[in-house]
Amino acid sequence: MDKKIILVIVLIIVVSGVYLALENFQNQAVSLDPAEVREYQGEKLSSINDFRENSIKGPQYVNMTNYRLEITGLVQTPTNYSYDQVKGFQSYQKVVKLDCVEGWSVNILWEGVLVSDVIKDARPLPSANTIIFYAVDGYSTSFPLDYIKNNQIMLAYKMNNATIPPERGFPFQLVAESKWGYKWIKWVQKIELSNDASYQGYWESRGYSNSGNLSERFLG
Repeated sequence: MDKKIILVIVLIIVVSGVYLALENFQNQAVSLDPAEVREYQGEKLSSINDFRENSIKGPQYVNMTNYRLEITGLVQTPTNYSYDQVKGFQSYQKVVKLDCVEGWSVNILWEGVLVSDVIKDARPLPSANTIIFYAVDGYSTSFPLDYIKNNQIMLAYKMNNATIPPERGFPFQLVAESKWGYKWIKWVQKIELSNDASYQGYWESRGYSNSGNLSERFLG
């Protein structure tokens, strides 16, 4: 058989194989987040829709292409992480109830990473005693640094096994257990280590308790 004909046949076979491989790749199912669960280890859960919209500027829609979580302030190594880098830390799950000062509450299975893990590589300075969280909409709130370290406080990226939707705080919401709902900051984009123990966030500067403890009145 003529060598040119053989070469053409070989090329046809190769091209056909590549086409079939690409077609099979394109037809592969894309992995999606599971639908939200409503029960976990025998405990009934609220729905991700059982929330009342009460943010200061409405739901925020974060552009993940340029999103970064910034770690700054009293640290030896200021740093920042992409969404996927934050998710690369050890993940944890926990059912925690959120109680809003408006009188409603939700019981949710949260999944996320520990704030203490996220700030570790930035190496907080010994003088830091306060941690301040900032959201993309200008909201902020603060906590004693010991509260974050001693209570395994999470930055959540899932609720009830589903990725947190923009209306609930995507990409990250703080799970501030034992605190009133206004301390559960959504759309977190910056974490600052500080020595300003009296720092007042958005609602705190408007008369709400700085501690935000559920065991105390939220208004002075």
